[in-house]
Amino acid sequence: MLRLLVLALLLANAAFFAWTQGLLADYGFAPLAQSEPQRLAQQIRPEAMQLINTGEAPHPASEPLAVTGMTAGAAQCLQAGLFSDEQANALRPRLQAVLPAGSWSLENSVEPGRWIIYMGKYASDDALAKKRDELRLRGISFESLLNPALNPGLSLGHFSSQADASSELNKIAQRGVRTARVLQERPEVRGQWLRLAAVNPALAAQLDTLKAQFSGKPLQACR
Repeated sequence: MLRLLVLALLLANAAFFAWTQGLLADYGFAPLAQSEPQRLAQQIRPEAMQLINTGEAPHPASEPLAVTGMTAGAAQCLQAGLFSDEQANALRPRLQAVLPAGSWSLENSVEPGRWIIYMGKYASDDALAKKRDELRLRGISFESLLNPALNPGLSLGHFSSQADASSELNKIAQRGVRTARVLQERPEVRGQWLRLAAVNPALAAQLDTLKAQFSGKPLQACR
């Protein structure tokens, strides 16, 4: 009996092996073919892959500087100032020595005084913050001060004349603001502007050698 059982198991294993290998396909006995062509279509094609050198990746163009980043052939009007008469007198011979004649000028100018509607000084930053909150509740705008000597404080507006500032103060007072006052934040300033009507790349290179003589005043587009 045991021999028959062993023989049956051997025959069953042999038949299973023949079936899995497709040896019985001619007799209609074969496993189903496991083929998924759609998966092959989704495979990455190694022949289409390319290596990218990150060192050659393009860098975003930096914003051109007013002088040193000028486009070839371009020219623009630049100015720097306001220089006091003493500063202008010291700068003039250096300009004459470096820049072409007629490429620059020192022009007299007057910067008008600046009047503000001022609130302050406050005893602390906390008191200043509280006043800001009160003004926001009243719908009154405010701005930072240009003159650090007036801090901690607030400006409710700046004006080119005392009369304009006083007129606006009367309007603000009608909205419940009682402690503001008109104050001159900056007096009238007289001096000279350096003006260069047509700065091209060649002239810009010469200007770079003079920047240290500008007393920290930057070159900017003419206004």
